[in-house]
Amino acid sequence: MEFDWSAEEIEYREDLRAFLVETLPENWAEISKDGPGSDAQAAYSLEFCAKLAEKGWLTQNWPAEYGGRDASAWRHAILGEEMWQCGEPRGAQYMNVNWIGPTIMEYGTEEQKTLHLPPIARGEVQWSQGFSEPEAGSDLVSLRTLAIRDGDDYVVNGSKIWTSYVNHAQYCFLLVRTDPESKRHKGISILLCPIDLPGIEIREIPSVVGDRYFHEVFFSDVRVPVSSRLGPEHEGWNVVAHALQYERVGAARYARAALTLDELARRAAELGMIEDEAVLERFGEARAACEAARMLAYRVIDLRNQGSPPTADTNVARVANTLAEQAVAELALETFGPDALEYGSFADSHFRLAMTAGVAVGATEINLNLVANRFLGLPRE
Repeated sequence: MEFDWSAEEIEYREDLRAFLVETLPENWAEISKDGPGSDAQAAYSLEFCAKLAEKGWLTQNWPAEYGGRDASAWRHAILGEEMWQCGEPRGAQYMNVNWIGPTIMEYGTEEQKTLHLPPIARGEVQWSQGFSEPEAGSDLVSLRTLAIRDGDDYVVNGSKIWTSYVNHAQYCFLLVRTDPESKRHKGISILLCPIDLPGIEIREIPSVVGDRYFHEVFFSDVRVPVSSRLGPEHEGWNVVAHALQYERVGAARYARAALTLDELARRAAELGMIEDEAVLERFGEARAACEAARMLAYRVIDLRNQGSPPTADTNVARVANTLAEQAVAELALETFGPDALEYGSFADSHFRLAMTAGVAVGATEINLNLVANRFLGLPRE
């Protein structure tokens, strides 16, 4: 495998970094300290993504017919790395580009593509995902939220939990059960649900991760048009599986972890701590974890760039990404103790987001099971 970036890709990264220096406000550290779910960062993402779209970079890897530039998956990977390193100024809109838009391209009707893809490409809309439920967290196929068809509508009743970004979203990528007699993977459908419909209630779940990060969403006789269904009725699990393969490597968390690690090393060197062989070994282990996560993510990007269908490599990369984040977070605590948890510090923001890494987009244990089954070929128990 060729590990060097091309001259064009290096130039693009330099241009992107210059754009960030010029564009991000002086108080960006304050805006971004609570993560993409905060009110401040959600508001700023609309301004920032509009500028990114003007440069032609927001959805550059999309086909030109949908507002993209037919760029390679590698250019999009560079964008993701630079965005996550500086605190993700795209906010929740990174999901729009990474997996919501591509899934609509794959399964959507022409009307759905016309309605949803242009606003995403212009950076004008925010989405959330309605997957987890109180009794169906990482085990998504145990979901109970029902969508019963009534004429031209589905009547939705149920609830979702741990729903990120929904308080600022206009739409929810909603997973529902359209066949009440079905079980597990059968009888599931996807609805592209407007958030402002009557009967939807959103409640914030306070957490140490950050304000406005987690929410519960309640659906009480919500009428969602059948035209909002993405893909065939009762066959939504295939749609979800397609979407998750994009989402699991959509966030370049390893890049943020590596940057945090560099800052930890700098501070440790200033304090003379880096001379301790035990400390140096822990830094080496954390660096190896970040590099392993990066290379495994690149493996998935390379497959995608070649047009390969999704494989279990995405699950391997996701687990490595999680381990890298956690390794850096644990190192910060071991090295600097309570100072690493000072609110607003560079280490604190990383630590709080790392807490979610092991459960977001499928718990680490779920991904490990998928690796065992799909990658190693081990039998299910």
